Amino acid sequence: MQFSIPTDLPGLLPFCAAAVTVLLGLFALFAPGLTLRALRLQPRETRPEAIGEPRSVIAGFWLGVGIVALLFFDQMFIQLCLGAGWLMSGFGRFVSILSDDGSTFVNWITCILMLLLAFAALAPAFGFVS
Repeated sequence: MQFSIPTDLPGLLPFCAAAVTVLLGLFALFAPGLTLRALRLQPRETRPEAIGEPRSVIAGFWLGVGIVALLFFDQMFIQLCLGAGWLMSGFGRFVSILSDDGSTFVNWITCILMLLLAFAALAPAFGFVS
């Protein structure tokens, strides 16, 4: 298998979304405390194992999906998987904004970022960019 970097917009969008996903995953893997603070969470002193959640659940998923999407960015199914994941994450954030009294600047920026990553992955799959 040969690794290639895209040269056109339909390949570049999902590739960039995958790269951002991998970078976020690496950040969560190697800086779980900062990740929890960025997400406005903190482990309790009675539950120190909670620091493992960003490493396993968040970083593991983002790294797994992101690496596969980097390697196979030109496959429509991979673009759909990456885009659907970010779209549902953005939708969950939007529901939280509406129902959990979470209408803060950080939540809106995070929601917009997730939706932009979803668009970057889904646009080529649905033929919105050529």
